[in-house]
Amino acid sequence: MARYIFITGGVVSSLGKGLASAALGALLQARGYSVRLRKLDPYLNVDPGTMSPFEHGEVFVTDDGAETDLDLGHYERFTGVPARKTDSVSSGRIYSNVLEKERRGDYLGKTIQVVPHVTNEIKDFLSIGDTEVDFMLCEIGGTVGDIEGLPFFEAIRQFAQDRPRGQCIFMHLTLLPYISASGELKTKPTQHSVKELRSIGIAPDVLVCRSEHEIPAKEIAKIALFCNVRPDAVIPAYDLRSIYEAPLAYHRAGLDQAVLDAFGIAPAPKPNLDRWEDVMDRLTNAEGLVRVAIVGKYTQLEDAYKSIAEALTHGGMANRVKVKAEWIDAEIFEREDPAPYLEGYHAILVPGGFGERGTEGKIKAAQFAREKGVPYLGICLGMQMAVIEAARNVAGMTKAGSEEFDHEKGEKRFEPVVYHLKEWVQGNHMVARKVDDDKGGTMRLGAYTAHLKDGSKVAEVYGAAEIEERHRHRYEVDTKYREKLESCGLVFSGMSPDGRLPEIVEWKDHPWFIGVQYHPELKSKPFAPHPLFADFVRAAKEVERLV
Repeated sequence: MARYIFITGGVVSSLGKGLASAALGALLQARGYSVRLRKLDPYLNVDPGTMSPFEHGEVFVTDDGAETDLDLGHYERFTGVPARKTDSVSSGRIYSNVLEKERRGDYLGKTIQVVPHVTNEIKDFLSIGDTEVDFMLCEIGGTVGDIEGLPFFEAIRQFAQDRPRGQCIFMHLTLLPYISASGELKTKPTQHSVKELRSIGIAPDVLVCRSEHEIPAKEIAKIALFCNVRPDAVIPAYDLRSIYEAPLAYHRAGLDQAVLDAFGIAPAPKPNLDRWEDVMDRLTNAEGLVRVAIVGKYTQLEDAYKSIAEALTHGGMANRVKVKAEWIDAEIFEREDPAPYLEGYHAILVPGGFGERGTEGKIKAAQFAREKGVPYLGICLGMQMAVIEAARNVAGMTKAGSEEFDHEKGEKRFEPVVYHLKEWVQGNHMVARKVDDDKGGTMRLGAYTAHLKDGSKVAEVYGAAEIEERHRHRYEVDTKYREKLESCGLVFSGMSPDGRLPEIVEWKDHPWFIGVQYHPELKSKPFAPHPLFADFVRAAKEVERLV
């Protein structure tokens, strides 16, 4: 049976609970334990799939097709453990499950209440797979005191009571603000946050205190005294050069030892941190600089492209260079010539997105990369825009476009080389979709296989004839234009096993121009960079341009 670590947050949001959870998971792995990480979000959306990137950042997709919080990306990147549908749940999903059971009559006519029905549903979720690993780390989204989070806090309190003593501990992350006028760190917000937590029956075993300034020993002693926590379980958490320094920094601060002490595990296995020391060596001892332009539509919030930014960093590690990713709003190119903006970059990346806004700018970015011989990586919509650019400017199909944009406007304006995906094979059955279906969970989601063309660039990059990558999209490139486009030099170098769905395109006579329908960034890790990103950065490194 797994030991459970519940990670909560207080004082303010965005303190880095997800990063702390991921780093702790990595440290427990370094000591030889197996781990799984989970996220419980209090919002009422069933999942983040229909939420704006400006609201919630990127949607992270699992192999089994769940649309989840971006923190699951941190969990995977730090531990290498593939996330599953059962590793993410929201209040919306919990309440939906409870109401479905009530409608079916599963509760035998009882009055449905938050306690015990909602809390029991949460506890059932927590119990899934608890015999598979040594430690289950469960992060509770939001901040203690939030009204929508109360059922989750009550559920984990009950869960810890239900389990044998010593099977569950609580880790609380807080902020120590610095008052510059008095030159002091203030512990009172942390004290009040712990008081709030204790008022609902949860006593933290470990406190992680975020601070921009060094925390003096006397302040640590004060926190320990007033929060009823051992002094060696008050862990300082400072700002870092890179998120990948977190495992080493938290180890130096004693987090993993404090957690094992809280469980009474002694003697604790010694950690092997070679993996993270190598990661930091590659980050801090880079031997060059590569500039990559990311031409997207959600550039005001970098978390919208979190996995892409991290995958580029990993590609830099693989090549011992620093990657400087710079964000450019695709809409600018709908009004202005892209050349003055894109000249001087070593590579161009066009990421995914939904809707017509900014797409003409993405098409111009693909055209610039094709004509100037600049390495180009198009992901999802970025691949589709590269195909439309090829159709318009090389194959002579001046009306080429996407059915998605006609659906959005409610009129037919384009010859659709990209069309709405109506059916596809998932596992051993056929999935059918209509344009007017509900938006949530109706895309082609999760891991699918692709066959790579012999002798193609992607086959060389992957070193394989068959790959499996994660998808999240509703529209596909139409294969009826394949022959015409390939005669112009755009090779369909990756296809679905049944040959119906294009997965990868590449320009035959270009130094490095690849578009993929899937999201390779979701599987990249600092200690195992995704081969596409590693080779993309390698190609960019070879471009002789002034920085």
